[in-house]
Amino acid sequence: MPEEFNFREIVSHFQLDGQLVSAHRFGNGHINDTFLIHMDSNPDATYFILQRIEKYVFAEPSALMENISRVTEHLRKKNAKCLTLISTVDEQSFYKSPDDEYWRTYEFVAGAVAYDKVSSTKQARVAAAMFGSFQELVADLPGPRLNEIIPDFHNTPVRYSHFHAAVREDAFDRARNCKEETDRALAWEEQAGTLVALYETGQIPERIIHNDSKLNNLLFDPSSGEPICVIDLDTVMPGIALYDFGDMVRTATSPTDEDATDLSSIGLRLPYFEALVEGFVGATSGFITEPEIEHLSISGKIITIEIGLRFLTDYLCGDKYFGSQKPEQNLDRCRAQFALVASIEEQFDEMRGIVNRVKSQQRI
Repeated sequence: MPEEFNFREIVSHFQLDGQLVSAHRFGNGHINDTFLIHMDSNPDATYFILQRIEKYVFAEPSALMENISRVTEHLRKKNAKCLTLISTVDEQSFYKSPDDEYWRTYEFVAGAVAYDKVSSTKQARVAAAMFGSFQELVADLPGPRLNEIIPDFHNTPVRYSHFHAAVREDAFDRARNCKEETDRALAWEEQAGTLVALYETGQIPERIIHNDSKLNNLLFDPSSGEPICVIDLDTVMPGIALYDFGDMVRTATSPTDEDATDLSSIGLRLPYFEALVEGFVGATSGFITEPEIEHLSISGKIITIEIGLRFLTDYLCGDKYFGSQKPEQNLDRCRAQFALVASIEEQFDEMRGIVNRVKSQQRI
């Protein structure tokens, strides 16, 4: 077992039967520390997911856990498959250790698999439908309003204000390395605020959304290829439905990795975009509004600009948020995002045509 944490002490605070057999790092998440723990329970050995919540990113873990508890309880009341939290011995959703670390435990979903890349239009369609269904299931969550775990998480104008500050300060003398990327970001600034402006003027509503709608935040049945449930609920909070759709466009339509350096290989695949529209619109047809549908196409461009901008800002600030495993990785990530934006711009008319066709077919 990893030696940096006293796992036997930690798990003793949760309602788990048996003795701890092992704890191993699990998955490829970049923020929280995640471990697969093995409890020697009778009559069967049982596995669970144990996580340490990263306070640098999630400054209020108790508020985060309140959101997750409310959302999972609501989903369970609707007989929807969802993550199951294991309570602590004093009936809390998390354990706070004497060294001020926050821990939580989930039931392990046996037999399920997660995928990092979308490999077919079918997979894109069912993934978009799953995230759309998630929005529909939580739309009637009783009040009060969920906590904003990361304020202004997808507020693109606020992200631009952070970027401008990073350029002015240039604390690591890196601005000279990314003048082209800076110029492109500035050229997109006005359009990038479109979704926030629509929300602030009341043209599109606030909804409860996932806020990190990548494929690997779904668990799949490997036999049927169908998604089982949505995972990584840390950023579930109030937002705009188009944020989730836009992030699916960003992560599912290009065949390359997020930090690909061969920019010629990066581009939006229209059949994958069409599959996303079909899945998402079909799943949200009971509540999605005309202005939301109208802006599906631009949402992918805006979220891709925003994430590229965040990579660029982090590069200028010394790689503090996303980290970097190789020189200039965040700058590479930025360039890859901006290359995808350029591809979206080239095909934008076709994308709008797809949205209109799907809307007409589904009579929304």
